[in-house]
Amino acid sequence: MISDSNKKLAQWAMDFALKNGCQAARVNLNSGSNSSFELRDAKMDKLQQASENGLSITLFVNNRYGSFSTNRLDKKELERFITNGIESTKYLAEDAFRSLPDSSRYYKGGSPDLQMLDGKFDSVQPDEKVGLARAIAEEVYGTDKRIISVESSYSDGVNFGYLLASNGFEGETQNSWYSLSASVSVKGEGEARPSSYWYESSLFFDKLIRNDIGKKAFERVLRKLGQTKVKSGKYTMVVDPLNSGRLVSPMIQALYGSALQQKNSFMLNKLGTQVAAAKMTLMDEPHLPQASGARYFDNEGVATQRRAIFENGVLNTYFIDTYNAKKMNVEPTISSPSLLVMKTGSKDLDGLTAGVSNGILVTGFNGGNCNSSTGDFSYGIEGFLIENGKLTVPVSEMNITGNMLSLWNSLVETGNDPRLSSSWRIPSLVFDGVDFSGL
Repeated sequence: MISDSNKKLAQWAMDFALKNGCQAARVNLNSGSNSSFELRDAKMDKLQQASENGLSITLFVNNRYGSFSTNRLDKKELERFITNGIESTKYLAEDAFRSLPDSSRYYKGGSPDLQMLDGKFDSVQPDEKVGLARAIAEEVYGTDKRIISVESSYSDGVNFGYLLASNGFEGETQNSWYSLSASVSVKGEGEARPSSYWYESSLFFDKLIRNDIGKKAFERVLRKLGQTKVKSGKYTMVVDPLNSGRLVSPMIQALYGSALQQKNSFMLNKLGTQVAAAKMTLMDEPHLPQASGARYFDNEGVATQRRAIFENGVLNTYFIDTYNAKKMNVEPTISSPSLLVMKTGSKDLDGLTAGVSNGILVTGFNGGNCNSSTGDFSYGIEGFLIENGKLTVPVSEMNITGNMLSLWNSLVETGNDPRLSSSWRIPSLVFDGVDFSGL
C-alpha cells in the first residue's frame, strides 16, 4: 500500500518540479512485491522474492518533454534527481505536441469498487506456496516412463500505484495476482522430446484453481506424439482459447495512435468501416469487478469507459493518447484497451471441432510475424488434423499465411470458452479457407 507519507512525498516532488522550471509535471509512485517458487521433478529449483518502490516523473519544460525514474525516495536525493532531470530536459528538442491531457478527461472518482486486491495476500505462507507447486508436479511425476521432466511453479504479486498530475489529477491503483503452472516433457519418436504446459491464474488466492494442472499439461503433451506435416492447402482453421489472442493482437496493435500517426498500420483510415466478419464483436470492458485488466484510468489518468472496438465486424474506435491525438489533429480516446471481451457463441472447442469436416486445430504458434503496415502474416503452428469432426493426426512444422483483414473476414464462428482469468477474454475461433503449407 502507498503510505500517506509517500503520497505527501510525491506531492512535494511535483511541487518542487513546478517551482524549479517545469510548466507541468506528472508523478507516478509505485510499490509492490512478488514471489516465485520453481520446482523441477517436485524438488525446489529456483525461488525469488522481491519488493520494490519507485518514483517516475514526467517533466514538461519549455515545450520539451522528459521522463525519469528512481528508487531513491529521499527528499535530498529527489531534489538532485529532479533538478538534474529538468536541466537534462532543456537539452532535448522542442516538441509542442507534448502536454498533459485536458483535465476534463481525467477520472474523477465515484465508480464502484473494482475489487482487485486480495486482503489475504500477506497471510499466504511460503510453505503453502511451495506445497501447491509440488502438488501439481506430483499429479504426474513418476506415473509414466515416457516422462523426462516435470517443471512446476507458483508465483504471486501485489502492486500499488499513486498517480498525480499538476493540472488536477490524483488517483490510486491496487491489485494482486496468483498463478500456478506446469510443463511436462516426454520421450517421443527418435530424438523428439515434445513438451506442453498448462496454467491457471486468479486475482484471489481462494479462487485459484489448483488441481489437474499437471495432468492437463501431461495430456496435452501426449497428444503431440507422432507429430508430422500434412498436405498443403486450404483448411478450416480452429484456434483454441489458449492461443486465439495471438491472432487478435495484430488487430489491436494496428489501432494504436503511434502506429496510425506513423502510417504504419493496416487499419489506417478504416474507422467506421467493415474490416471483419459480422461474427467479430470485441468490447473493452474496463469496469468488470474482480477481473484482470479492469481499471478506472489509463497511464495518463484519463477515465476509462466501456466501448465497442469492433461491432459486428465494423471498426468503432482507435486507441489514441494525448500526444498522438495532437500530432494527428484528432480527438483523443484512451491510450490502450483495458479488458478485452469478445462476443461468444454457443459451442465449446469440442463442439466447434465436431462441425469441421476438413480442418486443422491450432494448439500452438511457433514463431512468425505480421507486417504492421500491410497486415500480411506468416506463423508456424502445431495442432491436429480434423477429419469429419474428429482429431486424427497431430501436426507440426507447418505454416499459415495470409492477410489479417482477409483472415478476420473469414471468421465463421466463435466459441463459448474464453479464459475468464485473462485480461483478453478471447474464445476458440473458427476461420474458413486458411492457407496451410506443409508437405
